[in-house]
Amino acid sequence: MPAIRVIPCLDVADGRVVKGVQFENLKDSGDPVELASKYYLQGADEVTFLDVAATNENRGTMLEMVTKCAEQIFIPLTVGGGIRSVEDVSKLLKSGADKVSVGSAGIANPKLLEEIATEHGSQVLVISLDLKRAATKSGFGVTSHGGKQLTDLDAMDWVRQVQDLGAGELLINSIDADGTRDGFDIDLIGRIRKISKVPIIASGGAGKVEHFVEAAQAGADALLAASVFHEGLISIAEVKSALKSAGVEVR
Repeated sequence: MPAIRVIPCLDVADGRVVKGVQFENLKDSGDPVELASKYYLQGADEVTFLDVAATNENRGTMLEMVTKCAEQIFIPLTVGGGIRSVEDVSKLLKSGADKVSVGSAGIANPKLLEEIATEHGSQVLVISLDLKRAATKSGFGVTSHGGKQLTDLDAMDWVRQVQDLGAGELLINSIDADGTRDGFDIDLIGRIRKISKVPIIASGGAGKVEHFVEAAQAGADALLAASVFHEGLISIAEVKSALKSAGVEVR
């Protein structure tokens, strides 16, 4: 198995990094360019930049900020939010992104995912899955618009579909666990692991280093967190040390 990746996430709104609980009550956490640079120097394997307001505000991602982040770090940069066309992806890649994260737009137009994978390759396409417990076949539903709208899609059916459309990675955001610091949704990770042929990024719920170990052992290929890093409660080095102590290979 490849080494586990540790990924800080920068949720950006109005040019600032923000963080809330279950996608609500967002609070300022700092400057995205400064934080991206700090995490790169601290040993992050990748950085994810999500313009959390772009879809709801019906606009594209802030390209200038993406470029500034890309100039400061020399590790993969994944960017999401407001992507509605292959042209949007092309602009982000030219601005310095290495991968793009697509959520709501793919739900509205699944063909877009296939077009992105065909034009730029599956390695560029990360599917953002904002999932929550719901009255669906699997017990998990798919939401859109930053977790605000519950669709009629079953999570496991959608996971299978996006893989057929060319997904290169799956970013599993557990809305139920998001910001709670009670741990990643291990049940959700394990169930998606069983049907996924591509790498899984676990997101939502990290509160202590043991949670990262649990998610890795449940089948995640990468571990993403935001507030615990932004507030200095846990460092990237501490996460990697805990993983290594548990016998999990890290970079």
